[in-house]
Amino acid sequence: QVQLVESGGGLVQAGGSLRLSCAASGFTFSTYGMGWFRQGPGKEREFVGTISWSTGITAYTNSVKGRFSISRDVRQKTMYLQMNSLKPEDTAVYYCAAFIRYYTATAPPPREEEYDYWGQGTQVTVSS
Repeated sequence: QVQLVESGGGLVQAGGSLRLSCAASGFTFSTYGMGWFRQGPGKEREFVGTISWSTGITAYTNSVKGRFSISRDVRQKTMYLQMNSLKPEDTAVYYCAAFIRYYTATAPPPREEEYDYWGQGTQVTVSS
């Protein structure tokens, strides 16, 4: 069955770095892109960034631009989120999701309702 499994979360001090991974398996159709979303304590889930699986083109929400970077290993079917200069407000459960609805050479859309498969999430806690 289709599975997305995140890993790499943990506790880090402000200013530190973490790298999250999202391993995909069980897809029998094309995955056109993938995205990272997060849900902080008491907040709604929000868009972090996305990547086109074919071109590697990325897009980010403003609050993480210049600090976070998304990449993918097509052969390993794994997406990564490199998070640098972490802030306490980055504390959240981070989810990866797969975008399969249509091909896009640019980064997939930031709307979570357009993503059909989700991982279970991984906790990132940034202490001040």
